[in-house]
Amino acid sequence: MQNWTIRKPQVASDRGIIACQHFEAAEAGAQVLRNGGNAMDAAVVAALVLSVVEPWLSGIGGGGLMLWADAQGGPVESLDFNVRAGENFTPADYPLVGGKDGDWFDWPAVKDDRNLIGYPSICIPGAIAGLSDALARHGTLSWHDALQPAIALAERGMLVDWFTSLCLAIDARGLARFDHSAALFLQDGKPLNSGTQTHRPMPAKAATLRRLAQAGARDFYEGEVAQGLVRDLQQGGSQLTAADLAGYRPIWSSAASIAYAGHDIHVVGELCGGPTMLECFSMLREKASLGDDAQAAAAYARAIRTAYEHRLKTMGHGGRGGKDCTSHLSVVDAAGNMVSLTNTLLSRFGSKVTLPTAGILMNNGMMWFDPRPGTPNAIAPNARPLANMCPTILTRDGRPVMAIGAAGGRQIFPAITQLVSYVLDRGMSLEEAFHAPRIDASTPTVTVDTAAPDGVAAAVGQHYPVRMAPNGLHPVNFSIPSAVMLDPASGRRTGMAHPVSPWTACASETVVPHD
Repeated sequence: MQNWTIRKPQVASDRGIIACQHFEAAEAGAQVLRNGGNAMDAAVVAALVLSVVEPWLSGIGGGGLMLWADAQGGPVESLDFNVRAGENFTPADYPLVGGKDGDWFDWPAVKDDRNLIGYPSICIPGAIAGLSDALARHGTLSWHDALQPAIALAERGMLVDWFTSLCLAIDARGLARFDHSAALFLQDGKPLNSGTQTHRPMPAKAATLRRLAQAGARDFYEGEVAQGLVRDLQQGGSQLTAADLAGYRPIWSSAASIAYAGHDIHVVGELCGGPTMLECFSMLREKASLGDDAQAAAAYARAIRTAYEHRLKTMGHGGRGGKDCTSHLSVVDAAGNMVSLTNTLLSRFGSKVTLPTAGILMNNGMMWFDPRPGTPNAIAPNARPLANMCPTILTRDGRPVMAIGAAGGRQIFPAITQLVSYVLDRGMSLEEAFHAPRIDASTPTVTVDTAAPDGVAAAVGQHYPVRMAPNGLHPVNFSIPSAVMLDPASGRRTGMAHPVSPWTACASETVVPHD
């Protein structure tokens, strides 16, 4: 018998750091920092690169949420560039055929899974509008220059290794339904593997990115790229129109916040996981102490379950079965500015549709709407869905000290709640917090990590049904977080990425010895 211990150390630096779900995207962001760019420059470049190197989780065919915190203080700003329904979308286009009652994620099925897969599941993508808007507002790079790393990698091609093959195999059946997805990601109907090639070039996506670099981001919504998008979408059966694309604009606002343990926790307000997570911290704030591991786990479970029940019954919820797949990145630069950015296609490979002309995978945003008419999160023309994303920034005395977020659908805010509490309430470093066992209380049956200390499952089990599961590579039972921190006193920055995944990484301008 062999026993393996996997431990990924945090990265420490006296300069900027980016924590990301893919090592190539992290390195691209770090290079921007080395070249004098700020946190927003690095975040936008890394997000664009992620759409090439890890296209099944996020990309320019999807949408997202972002927070920006200025090193000098002031209000934390939020940007909503999530996907939205088109002007012609109605519940009648998604007829119900299932017999479920819609309680706790288990909504009735829709005929032919029209809200989950294929052209009818696609919503207006917001990524290009959001990333370009964020860069113009807080970055120093030009849009043209920000696209160059992604263009180069699209021309070189997506890395094909064993992990790529695993991710492709998970959804090979869905990808095979659409010719251009099958041509890009499969070979003879089977997942690509490193034995046949090391990289998979994306010439159509590279051409789209080059056009956007030349013509500007609005070309995606009103120009030559937009014309190709609408033509491909409508030929495939989508009801999205040229007016839908032309009318899309991201939304800037002030972050929603709560005071907790000497810090202020900031999230995107309204239609995401942020407000629900703030409810959790409001309940945790009432406890004088979280006690030992078992008592703390029980407190987390009660707070998360209570907040989730309120979320589902009053706000609605997106996604059945928690199969959302997203990418998150966190950045701190040399000045101390911070960005927390989450981008998503929703399901793994989104709608499974790769558009012929643009060469990009498209989201399945309709999955986030409740298909039952008359509910708070029902399908409606031009509606915004309720999302799971929860980018988070912590400030102390007005200055940013942590940026954190995660991928993993409904598991996202439960994970962030615990990781933030581990650091603020229990004095852990990022490395200690990310390696510490967690629970996931996003469903009525609470999942407890098999590595949890004795007594945790029993303490949680006094209140909720419990199942034991490992924090492994697949399936994802506890989300995929990444974070950066800044110690204002020393100026020391640390970054930590999900320790289980072989692709997650932190990269910095200059690295100091790990301790």
